[in-house]
Amino acid sequence: MEFEKVIKERCSIRKFSDKLVSDDLLNKILIAGNFAPTAKNIQPQKIYVIRSNDYLEKIDMVTPCRYNAKICLLVCSNKDIAYKKDDYSTYEMDAVICATHMMLEATNLEVDNIWIENFDKNKTKELFNLSDGIIPICIINLGYRAIDYTENPMHNVRKELDEIVEYL
Repeated sequence: MEFEKVIKERCSIRKFSDKLVSDDLLNKILIAGNFAPTAKNIQPQKIYVIRSNDYLEKIDMVTPCRYNAKICLLVCSNKDIAYKKDDYSTYEMDAVICATHMMLEATNLEVDNIWIENFDKNKTKELFNLSDGIIPICIINLGYRAIDYTENPMHNVRKELDEIVEYL
């Protein structure tokens, strides 16, 4: 798919079908995340592929936003190894860039997705037994939209460019 089409067509799906994403497509999505730029190329991101029923039930315990997805990517970052300068760390930014790469590649491969920030991070750390330095950043649901899914009418509503861009 042309990149311009990918960035315009990617949308958040809130109702997934039971159709499974193939391992081949999943691997391509994960590789896209691996190619994401990170500060000083430290690559502090850690991605947990959640697809067993036991772990999907744990996702349901931390968020109401799984929407029947059969694969969830729990995107985390290791704050202990991320680039730090003064009172700033790039651990969250590095993971967000990785997540964005994976969502765009998923769209490119016609795999629907949604970014989830609405989840209990402390409970996630506990249920997934994450070490102290591993911080949950987001969940990306992957799959295929349900036949009866209705797209959000606000999806393509965007501010005018001059509202968000200023030339200096």
